[in-house]
Amino acid sequence: ISRNCSFDYRDPHRRSKNSQGAPIIRFKTSFRNTVYDVMKKRGWKFTESDLDWDVHWAEREWMFEYFDHVHLEQWQKVNHYRNDRELCRKDLMMKNIKRKKRQLEREKRYEEAKNYEICPTTYTLPADYALFVEEFKTSMSRNGGGSQMWIMKPTGKAQGRGIFLFTKLKEINRWKSENRWRPENSEVENYVVQRYISNPYCIGGKKFDMRLYALVTNFSPLTVYLHRRGFCRFSATRYSASTSSSDTSNLMMHLTNVAIQKHGEDYNADTGGKWDLRRLKLFMMSRHGTSVADKVFYDIQLIIIHSLLAVQPIIMNDKHCFELYGYDVMIDDEVRGWCSLVCLFVRVELFDVIFVF
Repeated sequence: ISRNCSFDYRDPHRRSKNSQGAPIIRFKTSFRNTVYDVMKKRGWKFTESDLDWDVHWAEREWMFEYFDHVHLEQWQKVNHYRNDRELCRKDLMMKNIKRKKRQLEREKRYEEAKNYEICPTTYTLPADYALFVEEFKTSMSRNGGGSQMWIMKPTGKAQGRGIFLFTKLKEINRWKSENRWRPENSEVENYVVQRYISNPYCIGGKKFDMRLYALVTNFSPLTVYLHRRGFCRFSATRYSASTSSSDTSNLMMHLTNVAIQKHGEDYNADTGGKWDLRRLKLFMMSRHGTSVADKVFYDIQLIIIHSLLAVQPIIMNDKHCFELYGYDVMIDDEVRGWCSLVCLFVRVELFDVIFVF
């Protein structure tokens, strides 16, 4: 990497101004999507220079390869923390949330520990397989021997890839044999298995989840901005809580990911199967009253805050870093929010958040 500085390489607030009286911000990114379009529209100047930039919307690989080997000026910002996956990888997120909850329980802060019950019962496989089987059998006994749905998610994949539902242990025998450690299969792919939220809050008979965006500019002290214009993603198929094999295998019914839904016959390409959050809140206010709707959205904010507090002690904080997290949150029919996923956003597409410097 070479510095290759421009003539005006100094704090943006001390630079010469443009015609609108604002300093010219230089940005670098390898993406050509909404991030690039928005920065250009704000009048920022794109650069391909190695280090002559104010904001770098980088690939995570850049952080691993270069971040610790370059000197950045105090005003330069990059869109990742070194170990940001402590929150964004499904297994690491659950490990950190469970650890925080146990710590509070050891300190006899039981009421505070309840704030970290923000995800359904979750285990990491294959490491926690024995614990999962014990919980599976116990929960089935509590349910009078009836079937309960569980969902399997690969820890390193996104957009619904590799996800499947099941109600019987024998349904994952093939997965178990394929993911058992062997000398020729030393890099076993980890999965998380979660109790499926089989009583989702539905609108028009269809399941949905919410995508919200949180911009973290500091972990010490924790400083986070929640974007108001998130959205809901709907399935195109009416929801059924049936545990029949035909229903549990119907991902169009259970997964709201656009990458899944866009292949369905009933997918609405004009709306993308989405509502904005304002429309959802107005719907809930009309159906349940203002106080209930306000509480739901307040509780969702607390879910985001507590997930960030869970990783606060281990995130490698740096004044040059910020992170845009995408939260997937579901509401059940008791109007309680659940965190199902936290995404790391190096890419931002249409319908998604607009980053503001």
